[in-house]
Amino acid sequence: MLVFLVTNDYHSSMSNNNKVSQGGSNTMYKNLKSKNQGFTIIEVLIVLAIAGLIMLIVFLAVPALQRNSRNNARTQSASKVAAAMTDCLSNRNYVFTSCASAAALNNPVGTGDALSTVSFGGAAYSQTDARIVNSGSVVCNTDGSAPTAGGGPRSFVVTFQLEGAGGGAGLNRCIGA
Repeated sequence: MLVFLVTNDYHSSMSNNNKVSQGGSNTMYKNLKSKNQGFTIIEVLIVLAIAGLIMLIVFLAVPALQRNSRNNARTQSASKVAAAMTDCLSNRNYVFTSCASAAALNNPVGTGDALSTVSFGGAAYSQTDARIVNSGSVVCNTDGSAPTAGGGPRSFVVTFQLEGAGGGAGLNRCIGA
């Protein structure tokens, strides 16, 4: 059997140590409590300024991304028109007048496409109209912005217009075939 003998000196020294350590922890708690009062107005303003800059960048970037997407869709639609015209001409012995209607081209564009109509003749540019130009020998110029003389009697171009900044008129484009 084990018996522990404890003297009063031991208990009194322990109680004194506890009082010191309790006082120490109380002081530390008070220091922590006084320092934890929230954010300063400067910290809040810095966070709001950073958030405002991020939102500004997003609001400036989104319209340009949407415009680029619509312009890519217009270019794809014009390419579909050019492919349909090439297919029609190859099936009809390259007689341009036999392919001079959207029905003859099997309606390559429709309401879901960026270019909703197909027109024939003239080089007028439109953001909703793919215009097929065949005036004898025509090709696109070197920068792809306009039809110009050249090519053979079977050549044609598809003209359309890209959207500019702010939704206005943009670049005139030409796809040769």
